[in-house]
Amino acid sequence: MTSEEISDMFLMVQKVQCVMEKIHQASSSSIVVQDGKDAGQTIKHVHVHILPRKPKDFLHNDYIYAELQKQNQEDINWRSEEEMAKEAHLIKEYL
Repeated sequence: MTSEEISDMFLMVQKVQCVMEKIHQASSSSIVVQDGKDAGQTIKHVHVHILPRKPKDFLHNDYIYAELQKQNQEDINWRSEEEMAKEAHLIKEYL
């Protein structure tokens, strides 16, 4: 990615983070980019996890990374295209 593309991506991350915190009534977020296999990346494209956080949402703060790894299991119950479209529409309303 070019420097300009990285800048654009993280400016959007910042906007979406604010929206997600409003939607989920949170005051903090974890922003995660897993770049490379050793960092836990399993999808071959750049993407950012924006995770609204609340006090004591995990026993230990870093347990969130174990939860991220669970997203790679084949038996996970993914949201439908319709559910994701509704969420995308809601986020766009806030932007």
